[in-house]
Amino acid sequence: MSLEGIFPILNQMESEGVVGRYAIGGAVGAIFWLEPFQTKDLDVFVSLPTTPGGSLLTLGPIYDYLLGRGYRPEGQFIVMEGWSVEFVPPATPLVEEALAAAVPRDVSGVTTRVFTAEHLAAICLQVGRARDHDRIERFIEAGVLDSEQLEVILRRHGLLEKWHRFSQNPPLP
Repeated sequence: MSLEGIFPILNQMESEGVVGRYAIGGAVGAIFWLEPFQTKDLDVFVSLPTTPGGSLLTLGPIYDYLLGRGYRPEGQFIVMEGWSVEFVPPATPLVEEALAAAVPRDVSGVTTRVFTAEHLAAICLQVGRARDHDRIERFIEAGVLDSEQLEVILRRHGLLEKWHRFSQNPPLP
């Protein structure tokens, strides 16, 4: 039971058309850029195929696919390989962009896609919870953010003013 066991399943789901493009975001996405830290769940951002002849998006095919393979639902999650996995369609233009711009990463010989550090930081800024601000600080301290790329993203999504406020008043340790 491991996180690494989930990535081949996600790749298979994508190749079989159960989901469109997928990428890892949230805390696990951040771990690809930062020192590891503990988290309880995996956020998998997915573009969803539309129903034939319609524009309705549904998570039903994901659940059908995974339940048919022995995984079980638990609240908003599906428990896979011991992890609570949430499949999340992009809810904002920023997350749509992050999904499109996700980069490949090798995990034990399996390629998966992960949001860029700049997109993860921008999403944290947009969401704005205390733990999100803490994560931004960790990105800054780790030196993994490309400041020019981050500024382009923040400008495109109307977050520059919020960034300036954050930069002037970073969270207390």
